[in-house]
Amino acid sequence: MRHFNKAWELIEETHKTHPSLISLKSMSIMISRIAKFHSFDETLEAFEKLEDKLSDNKQFGTDEFNLLLQAFCTQRQMKEAKSVFNKFYNQFSPTTKTMNILLLGFKESGDVTSVELFYHEMIRRGFKPDIVTYNIRIDSYCKRGHLLNGLKLLEEMEQANCLPTLRTITTLIHGAGIAQNVTKAQELFDDIPKRNLVPDSAVYNALINAFIRSGNVNSAARLMEEMEANNLLHDNVTFHTMFLGLMKSSGIEGVLQLFHKMISKNFVPKTPTVVMLMKLLCKNSKVDEALSFCNYLIERGYCPHNHAMDILLSSLCKHGRVEDAFECSVQILEKGRHLSNISVRVLERCLMKMGDNDKLTRVDQLIKKLQTSLPASKGHAIGVSSLN
Repeated sequence: MRHFNKAWELIEETHKTHPSLISLKSMSIMISRIAKFHSFDETLEAFEKLEDKLSDNKQFGTDEFNLLLQAFCTQRQMKEAKSVFNKFYNQFSPTTKTMNILLLGFKESGDVTSVELFYHEMIRRGFKPDIVTYNIRIDSYCKRGHLLNGLKLLEEMEQANCLPTLRTITTLIHGAGIAQNVTKAQELFDDIPKRNLVPDSAVYNALINAFIRSGNVNSAARLMEEMEANNLLHDNVTFHTMFLGLMKSSGIEGVLQLFHKMISKNFVPKTPTVVMLMKLLCKNSKVDEALSFCNYLIERGYCPHNHAMDILLSSLCKHGRVEDAFECSVQILEKGRHLSNISVRVLERCLMKMGDNDKLTRVDQLIKKLQTSLPASKGHAIGVSSLN
């Protein structure tokens, strides 16, 4: 929520009462968020400040150095990451993991040339590539559609007696899908048992994605059935990929069939899938389905993302379902989730048109009550404007 002062207060309090709880994980959260929203110098200051909060007068080592690098790499701030690397290289004794963090950062920035340049720098500095190093390089090529380069690296791995893992094969299958080479994707999948590996949900998802990209939704659906037969769970990637394929091939009816199957399994999808489904349902005037989906999520302890709520509340009001929009908004606020300015303005206009000031007052009270314990972030409503 970007309330950094409160976060630092919590760190200070924890340092006094339970210093051992200031872990690598808590440090990672602080550093990564500060790197995202503050300057380079402020991030380095925060890094030094956190060292003072370690228990037993411990000093930062390679693990903490890796966290700092990872914070910049996650934000794709590779110029800053490389600057930190050069500045602290002699102080923190980097490992192959350190080099892989930077290599991954260059890969995520989408620059294959930078990946290869840093890989050669890694070798020049005396670090030996491991399976993670090879996987990053293969993924870098595959994501850019350079499948042949990825396959050459697979051969290089095997010659170096660095045996490919299931993740390596999964990456290559996904790369074959990007390159529209379904035949190679299937061949890689069929070779998995020969490598003494056991397929998991991720490798099935990669092949499903390859079929969906080629427009072969039926083969993708058969793979879903095969997963069930092999007692492999469908995860969010499985459903999201299939929904995308069904949207193109059979429209809302095909999506609804899989949607109901997902609900019957009590599966709760991740935010991008929730937003995508909410948008599709509302666009096709399936308002009852959309409202039911929202209630389904809330009953399972998941408050839909603001964007999903904006879509739902706008659709409900558009179809004259203002009472449902009000009840839904109240439910979200009572669960401790802020509504966006967009949602509140839409609801406000409809309730004012109906002359229902009691409901407006109720929403305003809930928003302000929530603010006392959980301050609103940027874009969240801080009250009903007509009552301010």
